Amino acid sequence: MQRPWQTIEIRDCGEPLVSLPSSLFRWNPHPYAVLGAPYPAGTSPFQLRQAVLLRLLKAQTLLPCRLLIFDAWRPIAVQKYMVEWSLAQPGADPAAVDALWAPPSSDPLTPPPHSTGSAVDLCLAGPDAEPLEMGGPIDSTGAIAEPNHFCSAAAGTKEYQWHSNRQLLARAMARVGFCQHPHEWWHFSYGDQMWAWHCGKPRALYAAAACP
Repeated sequence: MQRPWQTIEIRDCGEPLVSLPSSLFRWNPHPYAVLGAPYPAGTSPFQLRQAVLLRLLKAQTLLPCRLLIFDAWRPIAVQKYMVEWSLAQPGADPAAVDALWAPPSSDPLTPPPHSTGSAVDLCLAGPDAEPLEMGGPIDSTGAIAEPNHFCSAAAGTKEYQWHSNRQLLARAMARVGFCQHPHEWWHFSYGDQMWAWHCGKPRALYAAAACP
C-alpha cells in the first residue's frame, strides 16, 4: 500500500547520522535486535540525522518527565526483517502488518521513514527510565494505536491519563518541528517525506541513510 507522502520529492541535505547522547534514555535491550534483526556489525539503531537529534534534545527540555527512545535509525534490511517477522507470527493480519510497517523499499524515491534517520519511536518515562502508561504498547495495531483513541475519556479515569500522556508527548514534539504519524501515537519525524507532506513542504530533506 503506497502512502500518500511517497510522491514527495527528496533532496538529501547531506547531514550525517549521529549517535544519541547518554542524556536521552534508550529502550534496553533494543527490541528488534533481541529478535535477531540484522543490524550491521558495529552500528547502533540509536542514531538520527543531526538536525533531528537537536530537535529531539530541545523537546526533552519542554517536558516535566523524560523521553524514552524505543527506536530510531533502521536499515532497510532491518525493516525487511521486521515485516517478515511480523507476517510469520501466529494469526498475523497482513493488512495490519502493512499498516504498521512501511514497505522495505530499496527504491531511492520511496525509502522507509526510519531508514532515512529522520524518524523516531518513543514514549514518556519517569526518572528511572520506566515507561509511563500511554494506553497501548509501541508497535500495537488497530484503533488503540491512533493518537486520539482515548480523547473521549472522562476526567479521573486511567484512559484520561493515557490520553493526557499522549497529548503531552505530541505537543512537545510538535513545538520543535516534528510531525506525528497520523495512525501511531509513538512515531514522529522531521525532514522525511511524511513530514514534508504533512507540513506542506515541496520536498523532503533526507533520503535513505547509508550505514555510518
